[in-house]
Amino acid sequence: MEIVCLDLEGVLIPEIWIGVAEKTGIDALRDTTRDIPDYDELMQQRLRIMDENGLGLPIIQEVIDSLDPLEGAPEFMAWLRAHFQVVILSDTFYEFGESFMRKLDWPTLFCHRLETNAEGKIVNYHLRIKDHKREAVKSLHDLNFTVFAAGDSYNDTSMLNEADQGILFKAPGHVIEEFPQFPSVNSYAELRAELEKASPRF
Repeated sequence: MEIVCLDLEGVLIPEIWIGVAEKTGIDALRDTTRDIPDYDELMQQRLRIMDENGLGLPIIQEVIDSLDPLEGAPEFMAWLRAHFQVVILSDTFYEFGESFMRKLDWPTLFCHRLETNAEGKIVNYHLRIKDHKREAVKSLHDLNFTVFAAGDSYNDTSMLNEADQGILFKAPGHVIEEFPQFPSVNSYAELRAELEKASPRF
């Protein structure tokens, strides 16, 4: 039995924090896991900037509500779910994800949680487990699944390494150069072709 694990931001939806940066004019919020490999360092930076500027969860949810999935993503997901079981493995948060899951017809999402106070200020974040993308793939292997995975950032590479076939999707050049063992694609058609190549069912 085959299952596909996908990253969310940059693969199916726009980068949420870049949207927040554009909404607020705070360029430092543009940094993502494409830029900073250490996720805790990245999140601490984000929370500090949000606190310094008096911003909370409502502004992020306002941005999310204004964004749509990437062009072609819903159609790709429909094809994918017709041929594979699918799990979204993301370092986003459930407080961010609901709007996009609705727009993608409610795929399964494994991610993290935020802690907010009564005023909507984000005071902390809580990882499901450390390196949860890789651990999820390991657990799926233990359940006797063949796992294919696709992502675009540093925080996806351990998941791609653990999968039977990892694929970089629209990854920046420096990530492609650092991880040449993964095929790199730039469209859903190319990603579909790589998945069909990896699966003996096609």
